Amino acid sequence: MNLYADLQAVQQASIALNGIDDDLIAQLLLSLADSIEKHSRFLLNENGKDLARMSPDNPKYDRLQLTESRLRGIAEDMRKVAALPSPVGELLSETQRPNGMTIKKVRVPFGVIGIIYEARPNVTFDVFSLCLRSHNACVLKGGKDAEYSNLAAMQVIKAELENFGLDPNTALLMPNDHAATATLLQAVDYVDLIIPRGSQSLIQFVRDNAKVPVIETGAGICHCYFDKSGDIQKGAAIVNNAKTRRVSVCNALDCLLVHRDRLQDLPALCHDLAASKVTIYADATAYESLQGHYPTELLQMAQDEHFGTEFLDYKMSIKTVDSIEKALSHIRRYSSKHSECIVTEDDSAKAIFQAKVDAACVYVNVSTAFTDGAQFGFGAEIGISTQKMHARGPMALPELCSYKYLIESDSFAIRKA
Repeated sequence: MNLYADLQAVQQASIALNGIDDDLIAQLLLSLADSIEKHSRFLLNENGKDLARMSPDNPKYDRLQLTESRLRGIAEDMRKVAALPSPVGELLSETQRPNGMTIKKVRVPFGVIGIIYEARPNVTFDVFSLCLRSHNACVLKGGKDAEYSNLAAMQVIKAELENFGLDPNTALLMPNDHAATATLLQAVDYVDLIIPRGSQSLIQFVRDNAKVPVIETGAGICHCYFDKSGDIQKGAAIVNNAKTRRVSVCNALDCLLVHRDRLQDLPALCHDLAASKVTIYADATAYESLQGHYPTELLQMAQDEHFGTEFLDYKMSIKTVDSIEKALSHIRRYSSKHSECIVTEDDSAKAIFQAKVDAACVYVNVSTAFTDGAQFGFGAEIGISTQKMHARGPMALPELCSYKYLIESDSFAIRKA
């Protein structure tokens, strides 16, 4: 298999996308959403082959698993993407210069976007829909854990591309071996951007080895600070939702910070977690507060390694702090700059937290589980960027574009020395 020839074919397909009508792309995505539901049995059977190779106890099992409900959700997100206007050609600014030049700044697609991801078969459909809607071709490099699932998804995607007369090379699924990864990371002549989605080790590997420009979608080490003015009902609901809604995703809660003045409310804050069998690693003060009020088999003393850990499991740490300043200090030390939350009824504490927390998404009385492209109204997301260059937070259609300047003049403009 000549991977560079395949990448060159994708590049040619991306050039052709510049002339494709937006309505045709929207129709294709709507048809593909229908096909996902129509071929759900096939997609679930292939996904079952992947699931059979993984223990249900593995935290990645939940991310790998497709269900009828999840497929309907994928299809519905695709319909939302189809309904959104394409950002391509959007006029960002226009200026008239004294020398007669008119300068327009407009959005343009990157061209070819490469995505490297782990056991998340939904990403295959999400990435394709977002890339196509923004007139980008995509190169997908999934992990071995989702081999059959990704192949099945790509089969459905290719069929729709051919049905609508688009080049099937608009989307490429690369082999799931290390050689393919190395080729993609070095393909500066064919790929314009790479976005890794997965563990911190995957992201670090891509960052260290890529020659192609990279946007990092970092690990989600997420905190919730329960302030001394926090509402216990809100806090309990937020903590439970952020931790247990779906533990295997990057916006799940990893560490609860509780103000020392509210330790008596800690058992109530954590009460609902017991039903989901969440293991709590509590510092000495929090441990004492929870002892006798939380299942003994689920309560352990925290060690240093339990802070700054993305658990991706039914596990959570708790740290007692004396002030909002101490909470901010802990977050600065351990945060991955993904999503951070404060539960407070104090406007001053709210303002301090919003101003001083350095993260892509900063929440007040809202669960970190809402860091999601669909929840933000973006239809879907290609990843959650934790960096500050180009894009930050959930990345959707506008973030998959660059821009260029278009300069015109009705008169002859010349620069004089």
